[in-house]
Amino acid sequence: MCGVVGLLIRDPALESRLGALLSPMIEALSDRGPDSSGIAVYSGGAGSDPDHDTVRISLGSDVAVPWPAVCSGLSERFAMVARPVPSGAVLEVPTPLADEVQAHLGRHWPSVRTVATGRSVAVVKDTGRPEHSVRAMALTEWSGYLAVAHTRMATESAVTLLHSHPFVPAPDLCVVHNGSFSNYASVRRSLMARGVRFDSDNDSEVAARLLAERLESGDDLDEATRWIMKELDGFFTLVITSATGMSVVRDAFACKPAVVAETEHYVAVASEYRALAHLPGIGAARVFEPQPEEVYTWNR
Repeated sequence: MCGVVGLLIRDPALESRLGALLSPMIEALSDRGPDSSGIAVYSGGAGSDPDHDTVRISLGSDVAVPWPAVCSGLSERFAMVARPVPSGAVLEVPTPLADEVQAHLGRHWPSVRTVATGRSVAVVKDTGRPEHSVRAMALTEWSGYLAVAHTRMATESAVTLLHSHPFVPAPDLCVVHNGSFSNYASVRRSLMARGVRFDSDNDSEVAARLLAERLESGDDLDEATRWIMKELDGFFTLVITSATGMSVVRDAFACKPAVVAETEHYVAVASEYRALAHLPGIGAARVFEPQPEEVYTWNR
């Protein structure tokens, strides 16, 4: 049992309130996933500032790291923005320096791992109660146009930061999952044989890596998601986000709960309605449960 949350802002006037709207959604689902949590927030993005070509790199580690010192060192050496967050850091790296920064981290901080990259997304993961992480990162002060989050109750793999969702298998592509896959080990071996690299032994990461492989091969999101349903056996609700929108899909039996609230101002999805009840205008929203094996997609 885990909790999934997604929030797509349609009304630019609400972007400054993204974190304030998202925080209670996550806290409402803490009991569904008290082991760990992960939050991805999309803001700005490619083309938002043509004079500053940067890529965001989100960092984390399963061992203790002095994040303020790491950020200070990176800022001084590369003249870039680096800010510590709970159990990690988010970097704004000039695109020409991205490979050099990654190489520098590998030499000087080998325990530090990249948990996400992209033009638009910043990812924070942490172990422990999700509401504690929300407060530690001051999420209510974050702004943006899209977010996805996960509260985890581990059933298939260890409780560590790197096993936490969302998984980011390609730039700006995030996947969160409530459920389990029974044949993920065989699919994982097949992907590895084709050169796909994994950061954990989590069954959910297999779905994320398969999705990214299909997208890279030319599938659109609907086709790629249907490959997950074809290749992986199990019960699931998946929420998938990119720099341009959000999708949700449930398995053939719709065993794992999900509810969507849609208004002209936002689209929100969560494992339970109580995570949506505080949203503005929820009383007039179109509220529904996604149908089995139907891929729902909303774009900015």
